[in-house]
Amino acid sequence: MPALPPEFAAAADRTACRAAIRVGSKSFYAAGRLLPGEVREAAYGLYAFCRLSDDLVDEAADPADRRDAVARLADRVGRAYAGRPADTHADRAFAEVVGTYAIPEALPRAVIEGFAWDAEGRRYADLDALHAYAARVAGSVGAMMALIMGARGPTALARACDLGAAMQLTNIARDVGEDARMGRLYLPLDWMVEAGLDPDAFLADPRPSPALAGIVARLLAEADRLYARADAGIAALPPPCRPAIRAASLIYAEIGHIVAAQGHDSVTARARVGSGRKLALILRATRKSFDSTDPTAPALPAAAFLIAAVTSQPLGVARERSALRPWWDVGGRVVHVLDLIERMREREAFGRSAPS
Repeated sequence: MPALPPEFAAAADRTACRAAIRVGSKSFYAAGRLLPGEVREAAYGLYAFCRLSDDLVDEAADPADRRDAVARLADRVGRAYAGRPADTHADRAFAEVVGTYAIPEALPRAVIEGFAWDAEGRRYADLDALHAYAARVAGSVGAMMALIMGARGPTALARACDLGAAMQLTNIARDVGEDARMGRLYLPLDWMVEAGLDPDAFLADPRPSPALAGIVARLLAEADRLYARADAGIAALPPPCRPAIRAASLIYAEIGHIVAAQGHDSVTARARVGSGRKLALILRATRKSFDSTDPTAPALPAAAFLIAAVTSQPLGVARERSALRPWWDVGGRVVHVLDLIERMREREAFGRSAPS
């Protein structure tokens, strides 16, 4: 079969990445719709690769398979930076994004390191250790998003890492039961000991309790502290990008509010933000004024290496945008046609699944 013309191939990558995010990360997809077109498509390409990476590790059957998946992901990152991405929509999109926006290789490598910690079943002795994990799997993504939006200063990067870490802590608080049933534990061990909970006993039989609820509440309080710090940094972003990032922050923080409303029980229930509530938060994000928290607060110590990786890399490493036709810069008709095909497939799938 002959290769697609470059414009069609790039548009296919764009459409596939957007579809993957729409299914796999509904909250980010909803907030991302507010981003300017070029930034939005680059963000979807970045998130699609990160989502694919996360799924590959999560779906591995045993520890050996998970370690092998991490090794393969590390190789794929190397290939993307060498200009020889693996033959997938997400890999090609990722390679174009990191080259166009001068994203240091240390940032996606940090994500892979966090996945390696997952593969080995690492536990976290205290909050500082948990922050080190959150900085890798989420703070690094926040920093990469900041670079896509054109914010490269240390203060803006520190706040972006805060937001990523806050979202990760929210995810952990929401998924305590689900993680435990998979043999995973992310709660700080010293908090569990203080609350009278034995980590191994909890993993063997995860149940809600007042002690566990107190730990979840404590974790969400730390997330809220980081959301407030991150909110102050949104003003440093280009104005067209601010509503989307504010919306993402509000939607993820709302997950924590729902966990709290459920009595901080994330073992027998899983918090979800409904579509109507997401829409209300998105509308709020478009008219929200920014927090007065000091935007120059020091970065989380666990995220300092991410910021150093960016500030030590000269901008000249980036490819000249005028000399490179980015993967999302394709004819509008091509994109429109592929979008129509995608919608038709979705409708056909719905028709097959709908009751007769």
